Amino acid sequence: MSDLKTALGEAAAAAFAAEGLSAEFGRVTASDRPDLADFQCNGALAAAKAAKANPRDIATRVVERLKTDPRLASVEIAGPGFINFKLADAALSERANTLADDPRAGSETVAAQRRVVVDYGGPNVAKPMHVGHLRASIIGESIKRLFRYRGDQVWGDAHFGDWGFQMGLLIVALGDEGRGEPFMAEGEGPFPSESPVSIEDLERLYPAAAARAKEDTEFRDRARKATMALQAGRPGYRALWKHMHDVSMAALKRDFGALDVHFDLWNGESDADPLIPDMVEDLKRKGLAVPDQGALVVHVAREDDKRKLPPLLVLSSEGSAMYGTTDVATILQRRREQDAQLMLYVVDARQADHFEQVFRTACLAGYAEEGSLDHLGFGTMNGADGKPFKTRAGGVLKLGDLIEMAREKARARLHEAGLGEDLPPAEFEDIAHKVAVSALKFSDLSNYRGTSYVFDLDRFTSFEGKTGPYLLYQAVRIKSLLRKAEGEGAAAGAIAVTEPAERDLVLTLDAFETALSEAYDKRAPNFIAEHAYRVAQSFSKFYAACPVLAAGHETTRPSRLRLVETTLKQLLIALELLGIGVPERM
Repeated sequence: MSDLKTALGEAAAAAFAAEGLSAEFGRVTASDRPDLADFQCNGALAAAKAAKANPRDIATRVVERLKTDPRLASVEIAGPGFINFKLADAALSERANTLADDPRAGSETVAAQRRVVVDYGGPNVAKPMHVGHLRASIIGESIKRLFRYRGDQVWGDAHFGDWGFQMGLLIVALGDEGRGEPFMAEGEGPFPSESPVSIEDLERLYPAAAARAKEDTEFRDRARKATMALQAGRPGYRALWKHMHDVSMAALKRDFGALDVHFDLWNGESDADPLIPDMVEDLKRKGLAVPDQGALVVHVAREDDKRKLPPLLVLSSEGSAMYGTTDVATILQRRREQDAQLMLYVVDARQADHFEQVFRTACLAGYAEEGSLDHLGFGTMNGADGKPFKTRAGGVLKLGDLIEMAREKARARLHEAGLGEDLPPAEFEDIAHKVAVSALKFSDLSNYRGTSYVFDLDRFTSFEGKTGPYLLYQAVRIKSLLRKAEGEGAAAGAIAVTEPAERDLVLTLDAFETALSEAYDKRAPNFIAEHAYRVAQSFSKFYAACPVLAAGHETTRPSRLRLVETTLKQLLIALELLGIGVPERM
């Protein structure tokens, strides 16, 4: 079920081939001048250069072969050899009805489906989530949904930081406060089943302990020893760690849930820890892990590197496994448990060197194949000063506080627009939450993930412009129209395209598969966000130019109702892939 651009591209490719030229010259794109044409092909210019011929002559021969195509109202030459295509209304009507009948609204699944793990979120246990976790959560969730929708078997993994030095810091800090005393003993237990700490305790203790470790070498050394004892299996430390892990997990699930972000695997670094001893021995046997100043490292630099990449530190001089070691073990774990063919890491772009070290080590050891590991780096969310977003006091903003800020702004926006005021309070709050989340997610996902952007809550929560709330408003408007049609007993029928605004809307809907394909291939949800916005814009123009329920002709109203239904179906799919929920009304 090809979209129109693909179908025309195939026809143009065949025409170029019939003229003894490469079929690749038949590439068709959306027109730069939609007022003149629907699609264009610029291949005659490149073909003329290759064949040392006149581009307009080549274009003329190609057009001669295409002019009888019944899908085309016209095919003309412009300028030095550009080929412009104008589709016939009948072709657009046929395509619109195909989209209407398709539950996937013109989107396809991939032919070669894979087992994929998407690693995103990545918060540290015992620390509150902050704005720095927002992009990983939003982008990763959309990537997971997209790959699953395209037909892959996908696992989303939060991959918590629950096994590193921060745990040793907290254990020692708790002991110094005289808390958790039963867990500090070296015996086998039993240990209290009630947690000696709350998430609020951990949020207070960790920053103080981390700051102290920078200045107090004795405290830092004790924390390192506690980390080693925890990883070695000291029962009291393990029991205390479990309490810290569980109270943290409850808080993390609350914040993730507020963003409609969900994981299939709630694994942490601790889940890969049992694999590390055997893996380290395997790296030694293969001659990859070698001693270096008392530590154990894997040299990953290559001769063709433009700059030298440091070795991966596997074990510290004290014998502790490092973050990179755990990441390599996690790759091994995912190969064994999910048989993953592709692992995508949605992590800050500033971690690029770390992942390059990890990926090269895994490939050298035979734990993964080249190309099966990909770091999907993203830029930062910045304040008006162009630096990573902070609170007014200069501190790091908690994610939960940011979400509440967005909710408060969404409530104000709804009141300003006179929306939802006659609804029950619980429904109004649900709508305000959806508006807030749409603002946060769309503002992020409408940018290419590799770029940074400036956080502007006032702009992001507007119901006008390129924003999440604008998309929600258009979707709710369509739902309202369809409810009214149902109440009037109006039925949808076959789509017949005649008006310019109808043509524009169908052409926009036709581009859905192209947007999804680009988003999937480039692992970049901004293509979906852009398409959703174009659909909303095209519908708004259609709604203004083409009356639906007031349409008088016996075939016009059913046709437009069917087109409205198709628009809503596709818009809801796109928003679902972005992780944006849509209320029934406002």
